[in-house]
Amino acid sequence: MAAAAAAAVGGPQPPQPELPAPGLALDKAATAAHLKAALSRPDNRAGAEELQALLERVLSAERPLAAAADGEEAAAAGGGGGPGAAEEEALEWCKCLLAGGGGYDEFCAAVRAYDPAALCGLVWTANFVAYRCRTCGISPCMSLCAECFHQGDHTGHDFNMFRSQAGGACDCGDSNVMRESGFCKRHQIKSSSNIPCVPKDLLMMSEFVLPRFIFCLIQYLREGYNEPAADVPSEKDLNKVLQLLEPQISFLEDLTKMGGAMRSVLTQVLTNQQNYKDLTSGLGENACAKKSHEKYLIALKSSGLTYPEDKLVYGLQEPSAGTSTLAVQGFAGATGTLGQLDSSDEEDQDGSQGLGKRKRVKLSSSTKDQSIMDVLKHKSFLEELLFWTIKYEFPQKMVTFLLNMLPDQEYKVAFTKTFVQHYAFIMKTLKKSHESDTMSNRIVHISVQLFSNEELARQVTEECQLLDIMVTVLLYMMESCLIKSELQDEENSLHVVVNCGEALLKNNTYWPLVSDFINILSHQSVAKRFLEDHGLLVTWMNFVSFFQGMNLNKRELNEHVEFESQTYYAAFAAELEACAQPMWGLLSHCKVRETQEYTRNVVRYCLEALQDWFDAINFVDEPAPNQVTFHLPLHRYYAMFLSKAVKCQELDLDSVLPDQEMLMKLMIHPLQIQASLAEIHSNMWVRNGLQIKGQAMTYVQSHFCNSMIDPDIYLLQVCASRLDPDYFISSVFERFKVVDLLTMASQHQNTVLDAEHERSMLEGALTFLVILLSLRLHLGMSDDEILRAEMVAQLCMNDRTHSSLIHHIPENPNPKSGIIPGSYSFESVLSAVADFKAPVFEPGGSMQQGMYTPKAEVWDQEFDPVMVILRTVYRRDVQSAMDRYTAFLKQSGKFPGNPWPPYKKRTPLHPSYKGLMRLLHCKTLHIVLFTLLYKILMDHQNLSEHVLCMVLYLIELGLENSAEEESDEEASVCGPERCHDSWFPGSNLVSNMRHFINYVRVRVPETAPEVKRDSPASTSSDSLSSLHSSRRPKVLQRENSGTAQVFSLVAERRKKFQEIINRSSSEANQVVRPKTSNKWSAPGSAPQLTTAILEIKESILSLLIKLHHKLSGKQNSYYPPWLDDIEILIQPEIPKYNHGDGITAVERILLKAALQSRMNKRIIEEICRKVTPPVPPKKITAAEKKTLDKEERRQKARERQQKLLAEFASRQKSFMETAMDVDSPENDIPMEIATAEPQVSEAVYDCVICGQSGPSSEDRPTGLVVLLQASSVLGQCRDNIEPKKLPITEEEQIYPWDTCAAVHDVRLSLLQRYFKDSSCLLAVSIGWEGGVYVQTCGHTLHIDCHKSYMESLRNDQVLQGFSVDKGEFTCPLCRQFANSVLPCYPGSNVESNLWQRPSNKSVQDLIKEVEELQGRPGAFPVSISSETNLSKEMESVMKDIKNTTQKKYRDYSKTPGSPDNDFLFMYSVARTNLELELIHRGGNLCSGGASTAGKRSCLNQLFHVLALHMRLYSIDSEYNPWRKLTQLVEEMNSQQGNEEQQPEVPILYHDVTSLLLIQILMMPQPLRKDHFTCIVKVLFTLLYTQALVALSVKCNEEDRLAWKHTGALKKNACDAEKSYEVLLSFVISELSKGKLYHEEGTQECAMVSPVALSPESMEKYLQDFCLPFLRITSLLQHHLFGEDLPSCQEEEEFSVLSSCLGLLPTFYQTEHPFISASCLDWPVPAFDIISQWCFEINSFTERHAEQGKALLIQESRWKLPHLLQLPENYNTIFQYYHRKTCSVCTKVPKDPAVCLVCGTFVCLKGLCCKQQSYCECVLHSQNCGAGTGIFLLINASVIIIIRGHRFCLWGSVYLDAHGEEDRDLRRGKPLYICKERYKVLEQQWISHTFDHINKRWGPHYNGL
Repeated sequence: MAAAAAAAVGGPQPPQPELPAPGLALDKAATAAHLKAALSRPDNRAGAEELQALLERVLSAERPLAAAADGEEAAAAGGGGGPGAAEEEALEWCKCLLAGGGGYDEFCAAVRAYDPAALCGLVWTANFVAYRCRTCGISPCMSLCAECFHQGDHTGHDFNMFRSQAGGACDCGDSNVMRESGFCKRHQIKSSSNIPCVPKDLLMMSEFVLPRFIFCLIQYLREGYNEPAADVPSEKDLNKVLQLLEPQISFLEDLTKMGGAMRSVLTQVLTNQQNYKDLTSGLGENACAKKSHEKYLIALKSSGLTYPEDKLVYGLQEPSAGTSTLAVQGFAGATGTLGQLDSSDEEDQDGSQGLGKRKRVKLSSSTKDQSIMDVLKHKSFLEELLFWTIKYEFPQKMVTFLLNMLPDQEYKVAFTKTFVQHYAFIMKTLKKSHESDTMSNRIVHISVQLFSNEELARQVTEECQLLDIMVTVLLYMMESCLIKSELQDEENSLHVVVNCGEALLKNNTYWPLVSDFINILSHQSVAKRFLEDHGLLVTWMNFVSFFQGMNLNKRELNEHVEFESQTYYAAFAAELEACAQPMWGLLSHCKVRETQEYTRNVVRYCLEALQDWFDAINFVDEPAPNQVTFHLPLHRYYAMFLSKAVKCQELDLDSVLPDQEMLMKLMIHPLQIQASLAEIHSNMWVRNGLQIKGQAMTYVQSHFCNSMIDPDIYLLQVCASRLDPDYFISSVFERFKVVDLLTMASQHQNTVLDAEHERSMLEGALTFLVILLSLRLHLGMSDDEILRAEMVAQLCMNDRTHSSLIHHIPENPNPKSGIIPGSYSFESVLSAVADFKAPVFEPGGSMQQGMYTPKAEVWDQEFDPVMVILRTVYRRDVQSAMDRYTAFLKQSGKFPGNPWPPYKKRTPLHPSYKGLMRLLHCKTLHIVLFTLLYKILMDHQNLSEHVLCMVLYLIELGLENSAEEESDEEASVCGPERCHDSWFPGSNLVSNMRHFINYVRVRVPETAPEVKRDSPASTSSDSLSSLHSSRRPKVLQRENSGTAQVFSLVAERRKKFQEIINRSSSEANQVVRPKTSNKWSAPGSAPQLTTAILEIKESILSLLIKLHHKLSGKQNSYYPPWLDDIEILIQPEIPKYNHGDGITAVERILLKAALQSRMNKRIIEEICRKVTPPVPPKKITAAEKKTLDKEERRQKARERQQKLLAEFASRQKSFMETAMDVDSPENDIPMEIATAEPQVSEAVYDCVICGQSGPSSEDRPTGLVVLLQASSVLGQCRDNIEPKKLPITEEEQIYPWDTCAAVHDVRLSLLQRYFKDSSCLLAVSIGWEGGVYVQTCGHTLHIDCHKSYMESLRNDQVLQGFSVDKGEFTCPLCRQFANSVLPCYPGSNVESNLWQRPSNKSVQDLIKEVEELQGRPGAFPVSISSETNLSKEMESVMKDIKNTTQKKYRDYSKTPGSPDNDFLFMYSVARTNLELELIHRGGNLCSGGASTAGKRSCLNQLFHVLALHMRLYSIDSEYNPWRKLTQLVEEMNSQQGNEEQQPEVPILYHDVTSLLLIQILMMPQPLRKDHFTCIVKVLFTLLYTQALVALSVKCNEEDRLAWKHTGALKKNACDAEKSYEVLLSFVISELSKGKLYHEEGTQECAMVSPVALSPESMEKYLQDFCLPFLRITSLLQHHLFGEDLPSCQEEEEFSVLSSCLGLLPTFYQTEHPFISASCLDWPVPAFDIISQWCFEINSFTERHAEQGKALLIQESRWKLPHLLQLPENYNTIFQYYHRKTCSVCTKVPKDPAVCLVCGTFVCLKGLCCKQQSYCECVLHSQNCGAGTGIFLLINASVIIIIRGHRFCLWGSVYLDAHGEEDRDLRRGKPLYICKERYKVLEQQWISHTFDHINKRWGPHYNGL
């Protein structure tokens, strides 16, 4: 088929005469059908030619981009009708032709039916949400699209969700990358068997049309590309061309989505070389095509790694697959002409000429295939398409098209080969790109699909030299940024390193190439080829050496650096990614014996590279001072392969170790790093800025440590185990610069170190030795033991969350190693060492995550301070671990004091490393230990407890690892090599411990106290008396063997080195540099040193015993325990010695020493018998005394400070507690006083600012600190019990019809439609939405003090979390957030008691009094006319209250600004606060008591303020509802006279609670109790009647008749007015006169469910109807008169409250069941007033029966408000919302969020939804919550709170299986709802405490 197509395409046809376009356009379908028929004939030559001609014309590339060649006009020249018209036309033609005359859509459907694809292959771009399942993945890069993931079964697997960074493709169905068990339902079954064969004619047209179409596309691409002058494509032009081509590429992309059948056609077309040849070579006379071809050739020119001109050098050599050298380089090296790199990357040629030569020659043997270097040659469309894709810097559309084709296997192979062929070109383009980040991502997007497949990677490696290409390309890339290394010998160094400041490294540009390399090395077959190929290994080591010694730090000695370079980030990243990760990849394939050969290869070439490096930097034996590099990748390669060889491959270590000289060199630089770490921590590098600390931290940080510090320490351990121990030990102390300190003399002088650094450097040196000797990470621990040790170390520092453990435990960087955090072993080890602490809440509101904490036995047995020190990035973590250890010991009663770090038993050493222990048994170390013990005992300066601790640790290590048995004769044998020193006889620590040293010769400054003794006969000279043995004539010659020569560490070390070097250098003429380099000579100003001799007469054992006395502070404190209990020597493991301080450590060591040798035991007993008092220090100089005193004084000061702080904290705590109790005094009435003497005492307030207390007065009022906030919580109450769920499908929507706010709104607007506005505004309350809630912390202050406080806040420059301009502040005492001050009304404290005396007036009299009092306008003790401070404040606070909420929540009247509005708003504020308090009490008053809400309540003061303002508006007595409640109006009919005017609201439609508040606030304050009760009684009658009316409307017709009848019979009984049956029947008969019960359609019945009417259920209905009113009234009474609320059962709430309110007559007996009607107390005859009320209703229902009825049925039983119910699993929310489109712009928002109160979907920060500069979340928070919004951020799983102009991140209510949040879904583990947290969130919302509990608030500037 393909051949036919190719033939048909043929050569170039002569251009046909143009056909009239319009005619054709009409007839596309017909033409297509005709052509299809023609082509279906056996002889299709004619048809083919015709089609050819048509395509030639339709697709001619001339039109659209003809002008592009002239540069900028490209945009203008859009062809026919504006840009793109021609292309549109062409696409239409193509679609028609493909479909062969049919409809294009039908054609697509037909092709899809033949899709055999068993792969998903869905391609996605960056930011797409995908899944990765480690249980199912074979390759670590495996990923699945959400659909395939959810269709498959991954329950219990280790999977996570992630946001793709670079893009990717779904691997479902690809068994090379994942296990089949993980395939989804769609891709499990499909196999080619059941797919029918594709009919020949279906795709016939495609095979003819597509080659032309693709060629046309390529022409466009050639056409549009201009080789720019500066070799930097101008982005603008490229993007223009791409925009023009958008439709064509999209068309191709759509074709790929048609499935397998179409893909195979495309593959044929793209890979067919004949097609390509015919179309591209047959350019003929087409000028335009010629031009584009020329452009193509120019573009090709720069594609090779070399420039064409250089070809001359090796022109004769025809590149062939067999060429074994990189000819360019071979030639270049030989002739001295550098085979130059791409000229744009030219490096300055000055000094690097020679160096370049050397490097290049090195390379020449590596690569096998010349073609890497060559200019590209293209043989198919695919190759050229990829070429242009690269040239245009990987446009997303093209990338997606190329990837969409991958499910076609044939294409996949072809494409991979093409990709590899272009690899060098990709690198060049990447280096030049401006957008290297985007480009990197797109490259990896492609390569990860190709190289993750092992089979494919192997094939390409074999057929296309993939490895050679990659390594060469990487090498070339790095060669462009090399600089000369300044390490060691600056002038003559030949070594080059990468320059970390270059963009290439700084921006991680090399990342895609390195990541591909790591990816292919993870395949065993590929890695094996690499490890077997010597040439490749050499090249690779060459590459690694570019990083060896990069980013060199030089210590600043004089002034601080001006500019801190941050290149170290780049350096560490480069070493980790480019060196370490490939290393781990290779190591993972060297696990078994059979792979020994590989290790030998690597080690061999590594050592060669190291040797070259030492030569290049001119290294002999001393590192240059004051410089350090943290980057030694060659050392680390060597170390890691050694470790692997011994651990897994059973290789003999010595067979892969070099000679001694090399080992000495090898140890120098890693040791230098360890010493520098100590220097950095001692602040010796402080002038280099913070970045040097950063490097020291990064070096040990968890992601780097196992590729950096671990190999370094291992390498040092290997060196130490093979080198002379004395040499090694002295090297260590010399490197750490503390040699001079190690003298017995009390004074010394250090030539290389300042005194203040000595101590910490000594600590550093000893700690290093301890780590070196006790660390077993590579010396015999198994993987599980290592994991356990790492985990214990992390947990001991701090409790950790699961994810931070995973983060802090250095994972094996190679994903295939098996120890992946989260793997099985990780979890099992974790459960073995740690306990899980579930997530908890702290009262402060801060939320804890689930934490792991070490088990007790871990502290007891496994706490390892050495491991902790090794792994801490911050020094404070070591302290933290010790503190936690101390706490554990105290708590478990194991040790009360301050313990020392415990000594931990080590895993046995691997036999290969036994030599390491020789360090512990060498004289040098023993001398050091002896000296230090002596100095500590004598209190010399600069020694700390830490030093002692380490010294003892080393002694103990030595005892633990001593030779099997100690021969007692050993001491007598003294070979010639031992006589140079009379310190110790042998090298075994056990015997040396008892060796007494009598005299020591020391070199001291002449001023020292020791200079005055003669030398006795036998002396040992001071160990490290001086560095300058060369400067001092050796007076004491050998003959006097009694007094040995002075033993100097450094001299010893140099001597050893000399011997070795002389032994190993066969050439006699090798020059050895003088050993003492001048850098070390002492400054000339040093004071003269003289020799003094000290009498010592101690052994290590005696020093230890004296130390015990010194530490315990008692004489003779040590008594050998075995004298009492001989058992101790038999079973040495004694738990009491495990934990303790220095005393315990000394005892433990003495016991071990006694155990190991009988002699020691005897000597210890002897020493103890002598009981020598500890030698007093000979003389302490004044200076020393001073420093000692200083230390002691500091310690004491610290303790004192601690004590003070603790005392202060407890004082503050008790103060806070009392402060909270001295709350607003109104509700704390001292009752006893009141009963005893009723004199009026004024309330006294404390001002928290000035601290004075006194009453609040007119002139100087006091106020309560309050927070005013608008709230819509009340409006969220619903009347159904079912909580609303968050919608998670399109069907579930939440409508706010049934919320309290909506119902009240509807009611008000209904009333306003039919009744007079002013009267409507008195009939209801507002504030269900946007009501103002007032809360206080209970503290008071003078208002003038507050003003000055605000002034000071205003001038405060510190950034506060609140806005002072808006009046916000924090309470000066308890720091609670507030924004206003509520004036306290000057009044008496016991006022309530005066007014509570029961009066004996009749109800009638009281009613009169109430009416009169209300009538007095503004009868207020303060006359408003005379402005006082108090009244001003009252006004200003009223203004604040009004401004708290938005205008729309205050103005409900039809006439804006009418006083009725304010009136309504004011009493509604009171209502809101009462209702909210009720909700805080759980919606009822059963619990009674003055709840916490009461304690901090400010309702009393609020009432005063409101009443003052309400009384400014007098209600016209005509309309005062009080009249209608208490008097009969004579002429009922007069009302109907004024028809034209809207009537008043009938009294039965009034909201009774609102009436109560109006009545009370209209009365002069303070109110009298009997007036209050009177008002309540009157209102209760109205309420009860309303209940009856509502009940009657709910009944059906028969019930009504029955009730009417039974009630009428009882009407004349004595208590008729208190019988609900009688009253109900009367109501029914009254209302029957109107039309209320008429026209009751059937549908009405359905709406109001009839009540099943038993007397009990009716009684219950009436009680439930009245309860809300009784609750609010009782609360009000509680606040106004300070009476406690009684507690009761729920059933009896009604009766208890009614008696508490005085509605129940006192003599009421509770024998028979309680009846609500008995509370009635009618002010006027019941039947008269009821009929009057009913008459109003009837007259309204005449006209509006429906509405009349709706208004009567009031829903009074609101449930408590709740947030929406959330689903159990977060994924359900995420999957629905993260793809949901925004309703405004129909795009998927970047940050979607959903409101948890009402379920609205909003865009966070979305500009599309911005309205008048408010973003959507802020806007929604104002509309939904009156300024409070609670949003769940879908992409982050966190909840954000918006409160007014501030916002805060609240935290997450979804936690993973380990009780942790996953903010931003970074880990992507499954998350589950945490009910407790959600409860807390809801609680904070309901109680309005967000402002108080959450601390981190910031302004949002309306941008959320």
